[in-house]
Amino acid sequence: MSELTHFNEQGRAKMVDVSDKSITTRIAVATSSIVVNETIHSQITEGTNKKGDVFAVAQVAAIMAAKNTSSIIPMCHPIALTGVDVRFSWNIDETSHHYEVRIEAEVKTKGVTGVEMEALTAASAAALTIYDMCKAAGKDMIIGPTMLLSKTGGKNGDYARQPD
Repeated sequence: MSELTHFNEQGRAKMVDVSDKSITTRIAVATSSIVVNETIHSQITEGTNKKGDVFAVAQVAAIMAAKNTSSIIPMCHPIALTGVDVRFSWNIDETSHHYEVRIEAEVKTKGVTGVEMEALTAASAAALTIYDMCKAAGKDMIIGPTMLLSKTGGKNGDYARQPD
């Protein structure tokens, strides 16, 4: 039976002690998506959303979310991030009126614990921000799936999601 790492001897939650772990470069890439209607697609691509540049605001929200992950995910360590990058792309099928924004967040650090949660939080925050900025033009948006695509560094080694 494996030891539960996030509980103390009284069975109460604790933050794992990472002080003996090696400092390595760690990178995590996560993705999310949001399906929007044709009006929202037009607002984003034409820059006509009344709240401003949707992708610019979502980009800043994602970076802020990555930097503040330990404030909202209870067992995450505060991490000094060395880089956060967020990219947006469209997956469009005009015959079925399917307009999907794909979000990819890459987070880097040089430290003793990984940045998977920071990447996942960044991708999620970007999708939520797009929803918030566009909800006046339609509340039927669909967020997700959200998932880790890859991670490097750390004692558990590298990970790369295999295509479905």
